[in-house]
Amino acid sequence: MHYSETWDLDTIFAGGIDSPALATKLTTIKHQLHDTQTTLTNWRADADTPAYDWFLQIVTDLQHIEAGLQQSEVFVVAIQSADASNTKAGTVLNQLYQLDNQHENLMTQFKKKLVALPQETFTKIIGQPELQPIAFNLTEMRKQGLALLDDQTEALINNLAVDGFQGWSDHYDTLVSQMTVPYTDDAGQVHQLSAGQAQNMLAAAMPNQQRAKLMANWETAWQQNAAPFADTLNHLAGFRLQNYQAHGTTDFLRKPLELNRMSQATLDTMYQVVANSQDLLLHYLKRKVALMGKTQLDWQDVEAPLTLGTATNTMTYDQAADFVITHFQTFSPKMAKLAKYALDHRWVEAENRPNKRPGGYMDNLPETGESRIFMTFTGSPNDTATLAHELGHAFHADVIKDLPFWRQDYAMNVAETASTFAELIVADANVKAAPDTATKLNLLDAKMQNPLAMFLDIRARYLFETSFYQARQQHVVTPAELSDLMLTAQKTAYGNALTTYHPMFWASKLHFYIADVPFYNFPYTFGYLFSLGLYAQAKQQPDFEDRYIALLRDTANMSTEALAKKHLGVDLTKPDFWQAGVALIKRDIDEFMALSAPLL
Repeated sequence: MHYSETWDLDTIFAGGIDSPALATKLTTIKHQLHDTQTTLTNWRADADTPAYDWFLQIVTDLQHIEAGLQQSEVFVVAIQSADASNTKAGTVLNQLYQLDNQHENLMTQFKKKLVALPQETFTKIIGQPELQPIAFNLTEMRKQGLALLDDQTEALINNLAVDGFQGWSDHYDTLVSQMTVPYTDDAGQVHQLSAGQAQNMLAAAMPNQQRAKLMANWETAWQQNAAPFADTLNHLAGFRLQNYQAHGTTDFLRKPLELNRMSQATLDTMYQVVANSQDLLLHYLKRKVALMGKTQLDWQDVEAPLTLGTATNTMTYDQAADFVITHFQTFSPKMAKLAKYALDHRWVEAENRPNKRPGGYMDNLPETGESRIFMTFTGSPNDTATLAHELGHAFHADVIKDLPFWRQDYAMNVAETASTFAELIVADANVKAAPDTATKLNLLDAKMQNPLAMFLDIRARYLFETSFYQARQQHVVTPAELSDLMLTAQKTAYGNALTTYHPMFWASKLHFYIADVPFYNFPYTFGYLFSLGLYAQAKQQPDFEDRYIALLRDTANMSTEALAKKHLGVDLTKPDFWQAGVALIKRDIDEFMALSAPLL
């Protein structure tokens, strides 16, 4: 089967960034905001009994506005991601951020209205049949409303955030889009790579010495721009900390935990198990680097693919797409059907070309019930895994698209559940399909990239971000200090096992610069380990598909701990669940060590 490697955005809004339909949509949202503001201002609970039809209309309108904003933003960000030189996209995004702020101001007023309600009245409202599906969300909003300041102050903070917060996040994207990293090919010709191209190449097959040179150039390129990146990170964090303080807290982890609907106890237990598993993964890395013909372990070796034997381990995009669909089918026919539909209808942007942003993501389009996936496909096993990962996200969005919009607002930690589960399916299938020992070792290594990232790299990110915010509460952190904090975090997470590190990682990692998601790290580790538990059950239970979909449909309807208890029967504040996931990782490492021992 042949699949297009470029996505179709015209089915969202025809005509690109100058789309008349997009312009009309923005005008419509402006009118909706005005009308809803009037309705909300005039709403009185005592005049809206017994069915609370007026309140129901407000709730419906607020969700429609938010869905329209998301639909529009996904479209504009998609244009910007696929063509980093499209400067007009930034202008339109700024217009959307202004509308976002107006909606956020409405939500502030709405939450405060909820707080003002007597408990008896609030209970009657969320008991209405039409509102029961979002009763949890409304209760959560009422709790959030308790920490809000007066309307004028909240509106001022939201308005200032466009330039004082989101603006700095956008500035990071601009800086990255202008960066180049020199790369010398086998013929001695120097190429100027974009950040995205260089990042992809570092994870691709190449000789050790060549990879080391590219890594050095990568580090230097970020170092040369250290000052503007440090300014950007400091201002983002400074705004966030001031906002926290204005709302009565100096605990910078409080908001990330609330956003993920999880407790500090769960986070602490998970990371204790992760820290205790460090030696297991370092044992694996030492064997891997020996197979690469090296005597020392460097930063760039961790993600470098093994290339044992003569097999290339590469796939064409069409082969990868068919492989994903085929193996999704063994666990969930509905998942396979969605993946096939997405690929047939050009939801995926995968072409390897210059001027694309680095990384990959999935965004869902709530008004059309579709998704769009961004990535750059180069043929490696990791790229096939990325395709499966993002299609897993799309499946999650698809099975909840019939729910009210607020019931689709799942937290980031459980958002990684479906994606990582999908990735595990494909990684296992890859290993099982290996025709010989060398290929199996290569594919086991590709599969190991996830636990290496979740347990070592992402733990380093978490440690860095924690120490950075502690420092930022006291002073502006210099580029040199940022690099020192990162180096310390990496050495701790990697057990001082590497010879070289990546001190400029604080600049090269986009996740530190995302305005609306603080601590964009620990949710990945949670999602990975949570998915391992699901995957173990999936291989043993014939009715797994229905149970899996039921869990996904509940992901925005309860706390993380309640979700795990209801659907898996486990307590996330105890180490047993997390250790069960580590046991599955150990099984892969044991197989790798046994197969590779005769080669040394």
